[in-house]
Amino acid sequence: MLDIAATVPGPVAAPLPVDRHPCFSGDAKHKWGRIHLPVAPKCNIQCRYCSRKTDCPNESRPGVTSRVLKPEEAWRYLHHALEKEPRIAVAGIAGPGDPFANAPETLETMRRIRDTAPEMLLCVSTNGMGLTEEIAHELAELKVSHVTITINTVDPEVGAKLYAWVRDGKKTYRGVEGAALLLERQLDGIVALKARGIEVKINTVVVKGINDDGVGDVARVVSGLGADVHNLIPMTPAPGAEFEDHEEPDPNTMLKARRASSAFLKQMMHCQRCRADAVGLLEDDKSADFRVLMDQAREETAANRPYVAVASQEGVLVNLHLGVADRFRIYEKTEDGFRQVGERVAPAAGSGESRWEELALILSDCRAVLTMAAGEAPRKALESTGVSVCEMEGLIDDALEMVWSGENLAQLRARRNGLGSSCGCGKVRGAGTGCG
Repeated sequence: MLDIAATVPGPVAAPLPVDRHPCFSGDAKHKWGRIHLPVAPKCNIQCRYCSRKTDCPNESRPGVTSRVLKPEEAWRYLHHALEKEPRIAVAGIAGPGDPFANAPETLETMRRIRDTAPEMLLCVSTNGMGLTEEIAHELAELKVSHVTITINTVDPEVGAKLYAWVRDGKKTYRGVEGAALLLERQLDGIVALKARGIEVKINTVVVKGINDDGVGDVARVVSGLGADVHNLIPMTPAPGAEFEDHEEPDPNTMLKARRASSAFLKQMMHCQRCRADAVGLLEDDKSADFRVLMDQAREETAANRPYVAVASQEGVLVNLHLGVADRFRIYEKTEDGFRQVGERVAPAAGSGESRWEELALILSDCRAVLTMAAGEAPRKALESTGVSVCEMEGLIDDALEMVWSGENLAQLRARRNGLGSSCGCGKVRGAGTGCG
């Protein structure tokens, strides 16, 4: 098992030289590698060319991973990977959804890395929708050196053809309105990052007949805001995506687009269109070989959190709101199934946020808490300490089986008819969104 104490440094070291990032420097790609930590399954936009998969070992493209990791699992996995491949210079978060649609998980992962591998370069790849001023400040505090923003167009009319929807909090926008909002966030994000000295790469997915003629406009606009490099990616049809039958851009289309962009920005020409769990040198990906290290990290994390807490009235069903529960039933897994090992009294109501901080301490050895519903404040407090909050209804034993088997907790979304009785969500795989 990873010796946590041994990984905690003394004085904080400076991050590695920024020219060791293989995606931003063509000279570095033969010498230095990167690791993508797949802690961000949710996305806040739907691109018509994208199909996310969270349990796929075969496809090699963005939006695909063989596992989704929790922050603690990702942190342990990184240290195991560094033992096997010491040339890893960059730890990045690139999905399989968007890092800032999963901001708590993304930031917690980077905090753990910065605390225990202070020399590591940190990198994020985002669509920019959630790249707020506050997030940019957090990234600077964590000494994140590189951020990639995917900007496919600066024309909302074109954006309406590329994006099915854009989600801001709980509100969903479509068409030109959604594309315009996304563009505003993207451009503001560039300004916020450059004001803090962070290197910014712009990715543009070139979709023939839709945005290929506007690539030069993207480069002109983003260069005016300080972007550093432009990476043009030919759209590859993805099975299950709306554009899965759309024609892939030919070499002449890409050459024309690059000529238009190069009048304004330096070009990245060595992109490998990496998976969300890519690891190793760009031209020698080891994600298939390193899956065993992901599983090892999961097992180690689980060993440190042997329990699951449940909010239940009678001990059969998950049927209490987190804020209503005055105690939590604590379960462990045995050779014969699941066993309740005791109860823990919840902090008294009326103490504000400190109530949830105290609850996080009480449940600190639990990998998850199962509850009918939870507010934003308790969710944030618990998840910041590594306790997953799962909102659901149904039989406790069925839910515990899914938790211990490593199923994505998003698949346990609340269903009034009981766990799995109306949708079979315990078997859902693929998009990482469960049945909610």
